[in-house]
Amino acid sequence: MMNSAGKHRKRATIGIASLLGVAAIAAAMFAISTPDGQAAESCQGLDTALRNNLNFIAGQQADPDAQSGARIANRQAVVDLIQQRREAAGCTEEVQADAVKQEQDDAMAGEAVDQEAEAAGEGEVVCQGSTVTLSGEGGAPAASSSEFPAGTKLKVTNLDNEKSTTVEVTGVSGSCALLNNAAFEQVREPGKFLIRRATIERVG
Repeated sequence: MMNSAGKHRKRATIGIASLLGVAAIAAAMFAISTPDGQAAESCQGLDTALRNNLNFIAGQQADPDAQSGARIANRQAVVDLIQQRREAAGCTEEVQADAVKQEQDDAMAGEAVDQEAEAAGEGEVVCQGSTVTLSGEGGAPAASSSEFPAGTKLKVTNLDNEKSTTVEVTGVSGSCALLNNAAFEQVREPGKFLIRRATIERVG
């Protein structure tokens, strides 16, 4: 009898230990499977829902009709609820309507182009359509102009060969940019004394 009771107690102890082990493993698996992966997926879904509603509101604002006010109010209530769920889920990505994001991207791209142009020494295009010729004067590269005072710097680009020169206006002439011999030699095509396709920019 003693041996039989001991065996039953031993089996019961083993059974409880096994159950506890299974529970611990299940808890560990749950802890591993829940955090970041599912949270990230949840945030992705919430972000998509938020963006869709913001796009709808932006569309109604861009092309409104008699019902747009009510539609926008309804969607704004949905947006507020989604924002609350995102905050509870710990979502941190900044979500905007696609049109707003595109405007910001375009603005940033335009700013980058402006910075590149400034770094390259480019400036405001002036006297569009003007031809450029030479004055026959000697000396260091320089220009005279009917549009700009002495001291103004002009960049002249020959669009037929992409050669350019930046010179300072030193006097008055009858055209927007009249180059002296040295400056004209920097941009001319062999045998030509007139640049019909030119870009004139004011720089500095």
